[in-house]
Amino acid sequence: MIAIPIHILPHGEGLPLPDYATPGAAGLDAVAAVTDPYRLAPGDRFAVPLGFAMAIPAGYEVQVRPRSGLALKHGLTVPNAPGTIDSDYRGEVKALLVNLGSEAFVIERGMRICQLVPAAVTRAALTPVASLEDTSRGTGGFGSTGV
Repeated sequence: MIAIPIHILPHGEGLPLPDYATPGAAGLDAVAAVTDPYRLAPGDRFAVPLGFAMAIPAGYEVQVRPRSGLALKHGLTVPNAPGTIDSDYRGEVKALLVNLGSEAFVIERGMRICQLVPAAVTRAALTPVASLEDTSRGTGGFGSTGV
C-alpha cells in the first residue's frame, strides 16, 4: 500500500474521498465535483472535475478508468483508457469521459463517476540498434494472429 496525499479543493468540500467499494476492489471510486448538473450528449466529451489534487509518489501513477456499470448501462467510458495522472502533476484530477451511448447522460454532483487505480511505473531506457531479432510473428500487426 502507498500513501498518497490528497488536497481537497473548494468545490470538492463535502464530497467523500475516493474509496474502495469492497475489500477486493482494485479501484477507488471517485465522485463528480460538478457544481451544477452537466448534460453529456451522445458523442460528446467532458473533463469531469473530481474536486481534489494529489501528490502521487515518484515511481507511481494513478490510472483513471471507467466504471463498468456506467459503461454497460449508458455507454460512458474514458476515451484514453486508462488515463494517466503522472507523479509530478499537482493540478485538479479530472476524469475525461465520452458518451458512446444513444442518449444524453446527466452527471450530477456526488455521483460515482470513475475509478482510480494506483500503479507502479517501470521506466525504460531505449537503445537504438541496427536491427531487431526475428520472431515467428515478425511484423504482423492488427489481426495477424487470428480472430
